[in-house]
Amino acid sequence: MRLDDFDNSINVEDQRGSGFSLGGAGGKVGCGSIVIALIAAVVFGVDPGQMLGQMQGADTGQVQTTGGHTAAESCNIDPLSHESCNALSSLNKTWGPLFQKANIAFTPPKLVFYSQMGQSGCGAAQSAMGPFYCPNDQGIYLDTDFYKEMDQRLGASGQFARDYVIAHEYGHHIQNMLGTSDQIRSAQQSNPGAANQLSVRLELQADCYAGVWAARNKDRLDPGDMESGLNAAHQIGDDTLMKGAGQRPVEAAFTHGSSAQRMQWLRKGLETGDEDQCDTFADIKR
Repeated sequence: MRLDDFDNSINVEDQRGSGFSLGGAGGKVGCGSIVIALIAAVVFGVDPGQMLGQMQGADTGQVQTTGGHTAAESCNIDPLSHESCNALSSLNKTWGPLFQKANIAFTPPKLVFYSQMGQSGCGAAQSAMGPFYCPNDQGIYLDTDFYKEMDQRLGASGQFARDYVIAHEYGHHIQNMLGTSDQIRSAQQSNPGAANQLSVRLELQADCYAGVWAARNKDRLDPGDMESGLNAAHQIGDDTLMKGAGQRPVEAAFTHGSSAQRMQWLRKGLETGDEDQCDTFADIKR
């Protein structure tokens, strides 16, 4: 995907090299040691804590990257940081005008880089959690080493696959701005038995929003980008991840949707470019 360089309007925070550690009583858990937890937990509903506890004592000797003090410094630490900032800038330029047109107040999210461990408004940030969005501080939290895991371990390679990750988390910010997230949390509290189903619908909507962003920037897409994104959606489906972790897929335990569902809703966004087509809750409203 050929995106413009980020502009000075993006909000970036950098926690890399801030001294946070994954160390505990049993030792440190390095990035290379958390792949099993990544596969099970990266946005996918399996608690990484138990798995990480079994990996205590592993020390890769990895040295943390020192972060930047300004957005320009942070975004130019390495190519993956630069690429992420370009995606954030493009997402701001795409979604901001849509909210303005709808006369809805909009504040762009911040992108927070961290290495191995950081702190968010929602609590600790760990690499094993994968990229995530925190509504409390409107931050998208990213350890760029996750992209290497996507490529080497999850079979989801390519720039557009990485852009899709950022766009998906940005989709959660859209939901936060629209009040959708609060509505779903309230519904989950009222009906705990439907919590997983509602979580899946929320995640699938974020996938669709990611597709809408790409569709509205289709002149920037390169041949193979759509296939790369759809492959990433397949590789990070709950059922595919569970199979990869040696588990039998159980739909009741899904939190982000099956590979087929994630591909379906990303494709809908890609093909329509219309955020109004991303109502993943339509059938349960009837």
